Amino acid sequence: MIQKTYPITEQLILNALQLAQQLHQELNRELDALKKTQQAALINTIAASKKQLVVQLEQFNAQLAQVLATEKLPNDQKSISEYFKRAETAGLLTAESISNWAQLMLVCAECKSLNEQNGAGIDLLSRHTKRSLDILKGKPEFANTYGSDGSAKSDRYSHTLISV
Repeated sequence: MIQKTYPITEQLILNALQLAQQLHQELNRELDALKKTQQAALINTIAASKKQLVVQLEQFNAQLAQVLATEKLPNDQKSISEYFKRAETAGLLTAESISNWAQLMLVCAECKSLNEQNGAGIDLLSRHTKRSLDILKGKPEFANTYGSDGSAKSDRYSHTLISV
């Protein structure tokens, strides 16, 4: 059975690698947009592109799970290694696919790191924007502190800077 599924697996991995590389590029574009200026329209366009790529990568994962299921293997990293061993045992050439898989895992790890970094940047910008709006609207800020007994308390302070 692996002789029939392996060519499909090779193509799936190659396609997933290309998708992951595109996602990596989009995450870098997003990082640049966040660093340079707050370009909401560009960031929204990038977010839509990233979402589409993630959907396609999820489809890859589902297809890979089906391939592994034909060999009665679960969908995890250990099973991929076992799948490649079985393919080698069946006399199939696996070096290129193993290399592509390793590169895919590397790009995915880099994407995860970039995504976390970008998410933190977006969160910081969001909190800054919300606080700026609160200041302009004259909403009080609450500073959370702890009393001597360890219970939380909020000190309310506010200065209206501008009123329309």
